[in-house]
Amino acid sequence: MAEKTTTINRQILRLALPAIVNNVTVPLLGLCDTAVAGHLGSASYIGAMAVGAMMLNVIFWLCGFLRMGTSGLTAQAYGARDEGMSRDVLRKSLTIAAALSLLAIAIQSPLLALLLRVIGPDPAVRDLASLYFRICIWGAPAQLGIMAASGWFIGRQNTVVPMGVAIGVNIVNILLSLTLVFGFRLGFTGIAVGTLCAGWTGLAAILLLVRKNCKEVKDFNDLKDLTPRSPGTVAWGRFFRLNSDLFFRSACIMCVSLAMTSVGARLGETILAANAVIMQFFLFFSYFMDGFAFAGEALVGKAAGAQDRDLLRRSVSGLVRWGAAMAILFFLVYLTGARTITGFLTDNATVREAVADMGIWIMILPPVTVAAFIFDGVFIGLARTRVLLIVTLVASTAFFTLAFLASGPGKLPGNRLLWLAFETYLLLRGVLLAFVYMKNQRKSLIL
Repeated sequence: MAEKTTTINRQILRLALPAIVNNVTVPLLGLCDTAVAGHLGSASYIGAMAVGAMMLNVIFWLCGFLRMGTSGLTAQAYGARDEGMSRDVLRKSLTIAAALSLLAIAIQSPLLALLLRVIGPDPAVRDLASLYFRICIWGAPAQLGIMAASGWFIGRQNTVVPMGVAIGVNIVNILLSLTLVFGFRLGFTGIAVGTLCAGWTGLAAILLLVRKNCKEVKDFNDLKDLTPRSPGTVAWGRFFRLNSDLFFRSACIMCVSLAMTSVGARLGETILAANAVIMQFFLFFSYFMDGFAFAGEALVGKAAGAQDRDLLRRSVSGLVRWGAAMAILFFLVYLTGARTITGFLTDNATVREAVADMGIWIMILPPVTVAAFIFDGVFIGLARTRVLLIVTLVASTAFFTLAFLASGPGKLPGNRLLWLAFETYLLLRGVLLAFVYMKNQRKSLIL
């Protein structure tokens, strides 16, 4: 038993560590852009970054199924040693990514107007956020393509390639943003242009690596854990059923996140900026924990494809242990270092004071949210997407009930009530998924 535990821990870390490095670069990019915006002289720039990024994330969150669905199905194909199905999943994902990104570009004006109406930022923030959106929307094909290809590599038990691409993208982004903002004095525009150029660079790199990977398997057939079989496919019907569940789940998550930004904008410029800073704490932990979720998608999906119930059980147990350890670590970091991190993000004294006022909500983020990340990965790997959708619907309902009904008819929730509702929503997602898993662990969870 001890030997099996050691083996599964090594497998988890082999997948999780590169994925963690990958995912940590994403919030670090957000930290860099937020820090650059925070030193341009006004809280409006930080608020505009939050609103502009939120509007783009409406698109990317709704299309999150491109990575998650691709990862889960590819991992199952890998476990079943079906190389044809693996490549077919990628082809279908990239096709949908291209179609959706072109649609987003075509309808960008009405989409922008709708999102600005929903969020309702102040005029100064509105103009800057619109500028950011109109520039970065042209990077949608690159972003969605990277999502699909990254999910494919993760499903094939390879988190090193997405890590390398993410590091390269972020290096390009940071260098370009700093050069354009301060070197060429483009101001806020330089941040958006840097983000756009970095995205297209990343897409070119990951597609070249996809081609190289496919050529190696075809020509040399020397992968240690995968022997390609006769070409297989995944039915469009199954592909759409799985991804439609993930699409509507992403829509629920998007609505909650949009409500957070929208209410913050209506509570004033300072609260909007403070919440943007607090959200960076959540993003840092969430992208870090996604490394273990990605490992869960890969290992659990492989177990499902191979019909290996023992690997499934050991994988989930190991992921839970690692999740608990990381929650404790981040709780201690936020307990002792929240003020220092806030100081790095902004030099605006009013915003820093507002963030310090919300210190308790920052500290409890890791233990409250950890289960949601771990069990999201488990159920994506199992391709049990209907459970993910139902649980997210229940948790989202709890968020809106607590945030808006508790504050009274026609009234906006205060910032503390808003964060209570948000963290309750995250806690429910994890607790309910863990309950479903434990209830069914004696049965076959493998489809």
